[in-house]
Amino acid sequence: MALLNDPAAVAGLMTREVRTGEREGTPTRIAIARRDYRTDQADLWNALTDRDRIPRWFLPVSGDLAVGGRYQLEGNAGGTVQECRPPQRFSVTWEMGPAVSWLQITLTPVESGTTLELRHEMPVDPEFWKRFGPGAVGVGWDLALMGLHLHLETGAAVDPAEGQRFPLTPEGNSYVRTAATGWADAAIADGDDTDAARAAGAQTITFYTVEPESGS
Repeated sequence: MALLNDPAAVAGLMTREVRTGEREGTPTRIAIARRDYRTDQADLWNALTDRDRIPRWFLPVSGDLAVGGRYQLEGNAGGTVQECRPPQRFSVTWEMGPAVSWLQITLTPVESGTTLELRHEMPVDPEFWKRFGPGAVGVGWDLALMGLHLHLETGAAVDPAEGQRFPLTPEGNSYVRTAATGWADAAIADGDDTDAARAAGAQTITFYTVEPESGS
């Protein structure tokens, strides 16, 4: 991919944090990703919220993007817009089938541009967490926010087919490995067992970087 000559360094631009929480009596885990973009707050807000621009780095989106409206990302999650405070913050539910989680994006101006903080709060599925830890969700967001990085740097649209192939390339392997290791470190910092977190990180790397066998 263009501008990704050093994928591990690009993955290293992300700060990753895991927290333990609770929502309406249900235990949750919270994956938090932060990174700076070399653009102003208004431009970054537009890239994240304009229905014609979102597909240039992420996925086509349909529905009502106003507060209270329902949105749907093509082939992915949908949900309800819960909060929108341009150009600072928006919050949505993140629904895939019966699973509901909560996503909040916050933008803060800094000297170098704008800091994006992504906060994804999920009910705890002990078996899924044991298998993959925060990396299954976290690495997916790493890849999406890398697409945002490429779009902002060039102004061009990211080729969806190239984006899908990327984790299977040597450069993509390096990017995913760095990201998954970072999420494992964040889980350990939040109190997860070190060996279990490392094993979950390895499973996440395999999930993203090994092409499924035909027919599986």
